[in-house]
Formats: sequence, C-alpha cells, structure tokens
Amino acid sequence: MNVTLPPTELLSPRQLAARWDLSEKTLERWRMLGTGPAFLKLGSRVLYSLAEIEAHERQRTRRCTAGDRPSEVWA
Repeated sequence: MNVTLPPTELLSPRQLAARWDLSEKTLERWRMLGTGPAFLKLGSRVLYSLAEIEAHERQRTRRCTAGDRPSEVWA
C-alpha cells in the first residue's frame, strides 16, 4: 500500500535565520533553551516545518511592549 502524504515545507536553520534576519547561532541557542519554534531532528540534521514557524510567529506577535496581556498593565 502506497501512502501519499501532503508535502510539508521544511526549512533549514540557514533558511529560517535568513527569514528572520537572525544568526544560525541564535537558533542553535534557542534549541538548547527550548525557546524557539519546534524542530525536527533527523540524525544530525535540524529542520523546521513551516507550520511550526508560523505558529511560533503568531505566538510571539504582540500589540504592545508592556507585557503579554496589556489589559493587566492598564487595568
């Protein structure tokens, strides 16, 4: 039985670093600290799915710098 999975766009650390204008070292540090987007580890390769990248971007999107929930700061 052949199963065809939908294509998933995967980005290398170099590609993600270019997308976010960061260094690959920053992404490496985030992986060690567990603060960056979820990633796929295959042997020595690290890959990021576009869905995880976009989810991380949504999670990090803010409307102000006052905190996670501005209503708490201004209430």
